[in-house]
Amino acid sequence: MLSARYLIRLIAAFVLRFRGIIVLSLILGAGIFFVLTTFGVPFFQRTHKRVGITGRFRPDNLPPSILEMISDGLSSIDDSGLVVPSVASSWETPDKGKTWRFTLSERSWQDGDRLDSGDINFEFSDVTIERPDEKTIVFKLQNPFSPMPSVVSKPIFKQGLLGVGDWSVKNITLSGTYVSKLEIKDSQGNRITYKFYPTEERAKLAFKLGEVDRLEGLYSPSPFENWKIARVTEQVDPHKSAVIFLNTQDKFLSEKNLRQALYYAVDKDEFGGPRSLSPISPNSWAFNPQVKQYNFDQKRARELTEDMPDEVRDSLSLKLVTPPLLLAQAEKVAGYWKDAGVDTIVQVSSGIPSEYQALLAIYDIPQDPDQYSLWHSTQEGTNISRLKNPRIDALLEEGRSELSLEDRKEIYLDFQRFLLEEAPAIFLFHPATYTIERV
Repeated sequence: MLSARYLIRLIAAFVLRFRGIIVLSLILGAGIFFVLTTFGVPFFQRTHKRVGITGRFRPDNLPPSILEMISDGLSSIDDSGLVVPSVASSWETPDKGKTWRFTLSERSWQDGDRLDSGDINFEFSDVTIERPDEKTIVFKLQNPFSPMPSVVSKPIFKQGLLGVGDWSVKNITLSGTYVSKLEIKDSQGNRITYKFYPTEERAKLAFKLGEVDRLEGLYSPSPFENWKIARVTEQVDPHKSAVIFLNTQDKFLSEKNLRQALYYAVDKDEFGGPRSLSPISPNSWAFNPQVKQYNFDQKRARELTEDMPDEVRDSLSLKLVTPPLLLAQAEKVAGYWKDAGVDTIVQVSSGIPSEYQALLAIYDIPQDPDQYSLWHSTQEGTNISRLKNPRIDALLEEGRSELSLEDRKEIYLDFQRFLLEEAPAIFLFHPATYTIERV
């Protein structure tokens, strides 16, 4: 065996002989390390976030915020609701909205394959899809449909969750048919692991137990607003609205005077979030700020109820259905209605019952102002208020067939004005959601 003295002499001789190279290597290494850490080269800044989400989701209906990280749509929609190019570089309609031709940009899937029109699969009823070449996809509809460019903003995928975005799926875990865990990564090595929980309380428990370091989309920050090791951030989503849908075919609520009275009776400013004025987002190019606002007026509410026939007024009582999440708000509404002389009880339901008088729910406002499915009289499955109004029907039909943005805007300004006068729903507030992050 080599003696320790001999080994030390050997190392010293090596260092002496190659000292220039060693010193130069140390200088270069230190310089590279300084540059990388100063300018944020990803290798030194890789992160792994563990995020808790409330809700049950299947692989094909994950939250839009996650899907949009993994892939893009043919188009994209900006904050004002205008449609802009994405995977498709351009589009045109040669016959006023019945045929839509999209030209694809140069993009690749996350597996390296080049994207072509044959990879894109949309499942539309009553739509014929043609692919004349690798860069063109054509949608042929039975009737003119101006919102088509916004419809195809939904992220595209092939082979499940293989997309074209900056983040790709590394692993997915199912519990039955529902996703329990999803891990995604970007090209720089950063990772996010999403864990899904059936209720907010279960998600909060996971945060307390250290299963996740961040919670997103909570409707209640309690009890973390008092935690020193948790940061609470509030976000108001203008594309969501707390709405009371009124069954316009109900024996009481078929009276427009009563619907308007209920609107006036509620103090919309007492719910915490910014007021919601119409079914269209205040950020949208089609929003009408001049609609009837139904500012809190108990006197006017009582006047309207007194104008109803005696036999209706004497037997008047309402049931307000609400999900557990909105129970406190529903009870507040019931109190206002009782003050206006309308006896009201609150019923908690986790879903939409087949029969109801009034339903309080969080409404996801479509990015395009087309709301045919929600308010048109022919849409029995989705017209929650069961509204039947020929003038509103005509405006909805015209709005989805008109191509001019300015003309569409005028149509939807009128739509909001007439809808608010008819009062098939009471728009309360834009709800706040909360992000909880460990610090």
